[in-house]
This record gives sequence, C-alpha cells and structure tokens, in this order.
Amino acid sequence: MIEVGLKHTSELTVTDAVTAITVGSGDMPVLATPMMMALMERSSSARLLPKGRKNAAMLAVKDELPEGCTTVGGHIESSHLKPSKIDDVVRAEAEVTKVDGKKLEFKVAAYSGDVLLGEGTHLRFIVDKERFISKLQ
Repeated sequence: MIEVGLKHTSELTVTDAVTAITVGSGDMPVLATPMMMALMERSSSARLLPKGRKNAAMLAVKDELPEGCTTVGGHIESSHLKPSKIDDVVRAEAEVTKVDGKKLEFKVAAYSGDVLLGEGTHLRFIVDKERFISKLQ
C-alpha cells in the first residue's frame, strides 16, 4: 500500500555522459538539469543514468504497486540552484507527500554532500502497464 512518507534515495557520480555539453542542455561540463531531474523522477533522459542508480520517485513506490502496474510521470517542477562538476556524487531524494487514488505527489530534492542542488515537486500516476501500452496502438 502506498502511503505518505514513503521515500527513496538515488545517487550518481557526475561523468561526461550526464553533462550539459553531452546532453545538449548547455555548454558547460557540469551536471545537466535534465539529468538531475531524471535522477529525481523518471524521464526519457533517465536511460543515460547508470543502471540501478535512477528514478528516486518511481522507486519510492515500486514495491508497493499492484502486480502489472507501474507509475508514469505527469509533471515535475524543480529549481537547479548549484552546479555539480565531474566526479561529484549527486544524491536525489523523493518522498510521497500525497496519495489521491492513482495520483501520487512527491517532494523531490538533489544534493551534493550537504549542498542543496535543486528541489521541487513531482506528480506520478499509477497505471496498468498493458492497458497503458494498448492505448498507444
């Protein structure tokens, strides 16, 4: 059962693969904003994150979902306050703050050590995987 307070923390080490230059979101060798947000939730850029080290919000509720279900992102809003250089370790935290049926709200934040890099909110929806995919055809 998904309840308010469920949490997950994900980490990554900043490498060339997740910099603004490589991702195309800027021209500096620092953690790209889309990659920070991917670490906090689940986005199309999450595939570039190291395996097993991504999607804090998705993973916070994964083990509590009914069989055959997953969550999909609906909205994310986040600041990006400080840069992270190559070799910095970035930690993303996600915590369920509201459960309204299949609608889940999260507080998300990213840190390097004790330094807040960004924070915001994230909305996810619980969906049946097969039904969700069938609607695409």
